[in-house]
Amino acid sequence: MKAEIKLDAHGQPIGLRLSRGFSPTLKEDPADAEVVSHKLLVRAGFIRKLAAGVYSLLPFGLRSTRKMERMVRREMSRAGAMEVLLPAVQPGELWKDSGRWDFYGKELLRFKDRHDRDYVIGPTHEEVMTDIARREIRSWRDLPMNLFQIQTKFRDEIRPRFGLMRGREFIMKDAYSFDPDEAGAEVSYRAMYDAYVRIFQNCGLKFATVEADSGAIGGSYSHEFMVLAETGEDGLVFCECGYAANQEKAELKTYATEAPEDPAPAMEKVHTPDCRHVPDLAKFLKVPLGRIIKAMAFETGEGPVLVLIPGDREINPVKLKNAFGGTEPRLLTPEEAEKLTGVVMGYVGPVNAPMPIVADLGVQRLETGVIGAGEEDQHYIHAKLGRDFQASRFLDLALAGDGDPCPRCGQAMSVKRGIEVGHVFKLGTKYSTAMNATFAKADGQEAPLVMGSYGIGIGRTVAAAIEQNHDRDGIIWPMPLAPYEAALLPLQVQSEKVMEAAEKLFGELMELGVETVLDDRDERPGMKFKDADLIGYPLRVTISEKSLAGGQVELKRRDTREVTMIDVSEAAAIIRRLRDEGLAVQP
Repeated sequence: MKAEIKLDAHGQPIGLRLSRGFSPTLKEDPADAEVVSHKLLVRAGFIRKLAAGVYSLLPFGLRSTRKMERMVRREMSRAGAMEVLLPAVQPGELWKDSGRWDFYGKELLRFKDRHDRDYVIGPTHEEVMTDIARREIRSWRDLPMNLFQIQTKFRDEIRPRFGLMRGREFIMKDAYSFDPDEAGAEVSYRAMYDAYVRIFQNCGLKFATVEADSGAIGGSYSHEFMVLAETGEDGLVFCECGYAANQEKAELKTYATEAPEDPAPAMEKVHTPDCRHVPDLAKFLKVPLGRIIKAMAFETGEGPVLVLIPGDREINPVKLKNAFGGTEPRLLTPEEAEKLTGVVMGYVGPVNAPMPIVADLGVQRLETGVIGAGEEDQHYIHAKLGRDFQASRFLDLALAGDGDPCPRCGQAMSVKRGIEVGHVFKLGTKYSTAMNATFAKADGQEAPLVMGSYGIGIGRTVAAAIEQNHDRDGIIWPMPLAPYEAALLPLQVQSEKVMEAAEKLFGELMELGVETVLDDRDERPGMKFKDADLIGYPLRVTISEKSLAGGQVELKRRDTREVTMIDVSEAAAIIRRLRDEGLAVQP
């Protein structure tokens, strides 16, 4: 007798007979997939590509996504946020009010309606939520307020890639807090920060919280929540003192100044044939890379600028952007730079440069260095800042690296890789001032609302869980995000004894609330095993005539690969206990 499919508290089926399910697995990796999560989500039948950066969620993919959403909703409610659902289509006037219409860039998908009015597909909802606040919040009695939604966003990425990791269309949880003052905003920020910690703990993920750049969202400061994974696209720096930051944000204020040469030799021009690139020049002159001062020409909102940085360093584009008021600097092409300076790039230097000069702090610490001489195949050695060349500004522009001094304590920092899954911003009055969202204080005076913004990538977190938890055979789901918690694999579906035992255990597990797949397909055992490992069910139970002859079934854990034989009469209780242990990450 077949077991009845039960429904959970959310109206979702607890069990699935795979012969009636839709889980189209593939043997080969998709040709366009670069990262593990993209490959496995497609191969395991969780997603299918519709267009560049746009994916359909298939049943198993949707189940994992909905589980993530439920965890987010629970913690948002615990933190005092109330759920809303805002339109995906937003009037362009709101973005013009906030000042982001021109600032946001081509990632903002804009279009006109039949009346020739500007609209956008929302990449985020600060403007819409601020518009609600300025219409509805009247006085301090209406505060604090925190609203959130889970909704589809669209950002027209120039190069969508990595499947759900960096798509154009994606599901996001975004929340927005409104407070009367900075003290209240700090309380709201901390409540959401703590809620995010619980969410990612509940997911069973290893993660870190780091200081981050606020980017296009803006605001006074922000933190990113990063799932740690070797395949992560973001570099993170950590110090034992507790300092942690995204590499694009990490400060490099502490530099060891070189001991001065006494006296410093005079600057000298030397012939350096075919040494346009720093490694070639360092090898030719037999000097360390850090002794060479790279000169790179950028176009900024303030016009062309020559940026100086030690040769062993990379310019951090985010720091450079922030240094010029948020305008994205553009590295001049070799042809543009040559036209502007009159010399081939690689030999451009700060002596008599025809543009303002900005130098990284690392240049300031050098006693002398090697610079371009402004002539092809020529460089200056022993060039001394302040004596031989000048800079109008000194800034922290370098990308932090392994071993760099911590800006807090000076100890050496270490670098790890991570995947951004959440971001919390303290916005201050950036949007409320621009959009005139004010309230009446207790003394009757009008003041702008103090805001916070808080985002979580729902699909991105699901993908990040795979980047952190997989092996050569497939996904290893943390129990809280697995589409189903257990899979029953009857090996002889024509055997009445095997199928009777499988159906009985299937019904018992559903009664106990264990989400279970019964693989009742008439397929070879090898295919069933491969699909189970690929999909990543945390617990797999194999039922065969041989095992049943001894009153047992085979239980395999996906995470440890541990295989044990258990009595069929105790199987349901054992599986539920292991399921509960897997969910025990939740506080």
